Amino acid sequence: MIGIIDYGMGNLYSVKKALERLTIPYFVSEDTEELAEADGLILPGVGAFRDAMNLIRENGQFEFIEHWAADGKPLLGICLGMQLLFEGSEEHGDTEGFGFLPGYARRFSGKDSQGRKLKVPHMGWNSLTFHQPDHPLLKNVEEGHAYFVHSYVIETADPDVLLATSDYGEVVPAVVGRGEIMGTQFHPEKSSTVGIGMLENFGAIVRERSGAHE
Repeated sequence: MIGIIDYGMGNLYSVKKALERLTIPYFVSEDTEELAEADGLILPGVGAFRDAMNLIRENGQFEFIEHWAADGKPLLGICLGMQLLFEGSEEHGDTEGFGFLPGYARRFSGKDSQGRKLKVPHMGWNSLTFHQPDHPLLKNVEEGHAYFVHSYVIETADPDVLLATSDYGEVVPAVVGRGEIMGTQFHPEKSSTVGIGMLENFGAIVRERSGAHE
């Protein structure tokens, strides 16, 4: 069973609909005692990094998510939720994230390598390049296009956390992961067969891990 963390800043409807289409059992809750009964968690997110972290702390969910990750349980961050998994962001002033993955969110430069202007936010379909195609999240998923909407991009010095990247005048970490911590910068539920395949794989990861602990 997957628990979707409701902290007040997530596109819950589209994620729920995608899981329903895949017949993956799920529930939505803001209550940490209820979420603790899940086998895997999804951390969605739309909006500003600082606002999200403030709400997570106010809701008493920060320590719960920390302990969840420390226990090695599956966690998938989506869009802003992916960025929250990293060390922090410069959005609206420096704000600390969970620090599960090494890296920092900074605003797109708005220029390509030749100095030509690019629109910010990075919005629309963009291609993916897989760097770890054997990762369970990418199993049986073919390189294709995904749907992005973001003004801030993760900058990391650790290539090992990059499962897939895109390009928007610079490298865009599109799918990240280390151990049971995973994330997609794009919206998988809006990214056709590529994104749906990754959600399906996350469901399989959760089932496998839950079976191993029974």
